[in-house]
Amino acid sequence: MGKRIEISENGLSLVFDVTENRDVRLLNGGVLPFEEGRIEEKAEQGFRVLEVQLSGEDRDEYHGRSHRASYPGLRMKYARHYEERNETGLLFALEMNDPATGLETVSFYQFHDGLAVFKSWTELRNKGAEELGVEYVSSFSLNGLAKDGALDQDDKMKLHLAHNGWQSEVQWRSNTLPELGLAHMTDRSSKRVSLSNTGSWAAAEHLPMGLLENEEAGTTLFWQIEHNGSWHWELLNQFDHLSLLASGPSEHDHGWWKKLLPGESFVSVPVAVGFVRGGFEEGIGELTRYRRATRRPNTDNEKLRIIFNDYMNCLWGNPTMENLLPLIDAAADVGCEYFCIDCGWYSPGKWWDGVGEWLPSKERFPEGIKHVLDYIRGKGMIPGLWLEIEVMGINSPKLAETDDSWFFMRHGKRVKDRSRYQLDFRNPAVVAHADEVIRRLVEEYGVGYIKMDYNINAGVGTETDADSLGEGLLGHNRAYLEWIDRTFATYPELVIENCSSGGMRMDYAMLSRHSIQSTSDQEDYVKYAQIAASSPAALTPEQSAIWSYPLREGDDEEVVFNMVNALLLRVHQSGHLAELSAPRRELVREALDLYKSIRGDIREGLPFWPLGLPKVEDGWVSFGLRRGGKRYVAVWRIDAEESETALPVSGMIGKAADCRLLYPQGKPGGDCVWDGEAGALKVRLERIRTARLFEVTER
Repeated sequence: MGKRIEISENGLSLVFDVTENRDVRLLNGGVLPFEEGRIEEKAEQGFRVLEVQLSGEDRDEYHGRSHRASYPGLRMKYARHYEERNETGLLFALEMNDPATGLETVSFYQFHDGLAVFKSWTELRNKGAEELGVEYVSSFSLNGLAKDGALDQDDKMKLHLAHNGWQSEVQWRSNTLPELGLAHMTDRSSKRVSLSNTGSWAAAEHLPMGLLENEEAGTTLFWQIEHNGSWHWELLNQFDHLSLLASGPSEHDHGWWKKLLPGESFVSVPVAVGFVRGGFEEGIGELTRYRRATRRPNTDNEKLRIIFNDYMNCLWGNPTMENLLPLIDAAADVGCEYFCIDCGWYSPGKWWDGVGEWLPSKERFPEGIKHVLDYIRGKGMIPGLWLEIEVMGINSPKLAETDDSWFFMRHGKRVKDRSRYQLDFRNPAVVAHADEVIRRLVEEYGVGYIKMDYNINAGVGTETDADSLGEGLLGHNRAYLEWIDRTFATYPELVIENCSSGGMRMDYAMLSRHSIQSTSDQEDYVKYAQIAASSPAALTPEQSAIWSYPLREGDDEEVVFNMVNALLLRVHQSGHLAELSAPRRELVREALDLYKSIRGDIREGLPFWPLGLPKVEDGWVSFGLRRGGKRYVAVWRIDAEESETALPVSGMIGKAADCRLLYPQGKPGGDCVWDGEAGALKVRLERIRTARLFEVTER
């Protein structure tokens, strides 16, 4: 006899039906109650809990390249379910089995107390007598995404995606499904809207996340694939309903295939899933709370110390004791709290293809690098160094101590990218090498901050000790995370910045561990404004490191623009501060003093976008943070002809408030007026390529 399983937790509802023949359907997920009449009886069979494809098994329906209608996914039968409470919240687990192959599956849903978010993943267990070849397994599956409301999905659903690229990170776009080619013309189709990443840069082209808004019902679904390698998600139609599948790597998308021997198990990559009443801002707000709740507890995200890094529009990878000392003095003078020496400290000249030993250059530091690092500490700052631990240059002297087992291999050859080899962290010798480098930097040199860069993409994977290239990559991805976890356990006060040519690995496998993320290598401060304003939708504001690099040849307004880029996020100060005029340097000091006074609000504030999500073509850009009755609003006039604009502030229509210019103080060129009736901040910036930071406080 069939039964119904209903989960109600933190305002979320999951409804499962188990039929008389033990088929399981996930009929509802979201913040709205389940309405029986929303799903036709014949369509219920398409509401799958999971999809799993084994080698040699059939496919069903008009699947095209999608992962729906898999076998034995369609054959799985209910075994049992259970619930337990842990320190995170409710854990719900649903077990199913396939009598034909002996495959058992467990679908996990880990809820988080106080949050409308759960983490979903799948475990496969081979309980049969024969080996199984796994080609695909979903981490999360949900059908019926557009069933709430009377309108067709073409008329009410909006998909929010974050495109990503080097120096062009976090480019949000919002589209209807027909605009993306998924018009609702049939009950099922070979067409899907899908995003995949292949390789070791998890955010090479897109961020591993998305938001799907039902504008008629006033609800939004969001998801975040928490993996630092290959991943995939797709939207498609099944039985005349809109469906989402999210997963890690698969065979036909990423060259991943896993041999599962009898008695063995496999766990898929986790996916965070949440639902809210409201649209994009409400979804990002809940995701921000979830990100804060689930990342590694650390003092860096509490204190938000200001970092100076000597690279961007400054030393450009050419540090020496001579050119560092004036910068150290200037950084300390304006109030920086970390000073990180960026790339080049380990080589007297050209170094790109020779990295791997990570020993300081005597030519650059004739008195030893520790002398300079001690000088930094003597100025009241914590010293840091740049590192790229996952690679070894093709001309590195360290290669003499290695063999092929250290590196990614394909077709019997070491994998090269940009004149570097990819180290394989499944190899204990590689881990021992990495451990020794970190030990030397921390214990011998006294480093408290590491900018951990990663400037290659290792591609589909490695054939060494792997069932497939993608399986080798997945094993390395997970081994690297284990190494990072052990490193933080050994050195809990060490800050390690996550950097991959800027934001190419902006994912929450990494960011649940790292307290800070380099958002971009963008060298143009005006172009950086849009990246900065968009970034709080990709990661928490306090993890979003934004370069501020006043230029030698700039003017006062250029300094202000640079500083406003970073003031509501995490300041990554750079530029030739020692060579700035006294008034321009004072503008830097003023901004950093202000930052120290508001950073307590930054680490708890939630983002909003008065003008909508920024685009590179916008003449005005704005974003803000709200905490309680206070809102901070950053505004940039890029190239708009008009000198005034109105910034609607959500939830403030008809409310009295005071507004004031926070930065820069006492400087003409920009001001504000609060329009309570419209609930809008009216601002004026006299010149193009200028910026200001305002504060709005409810009365």
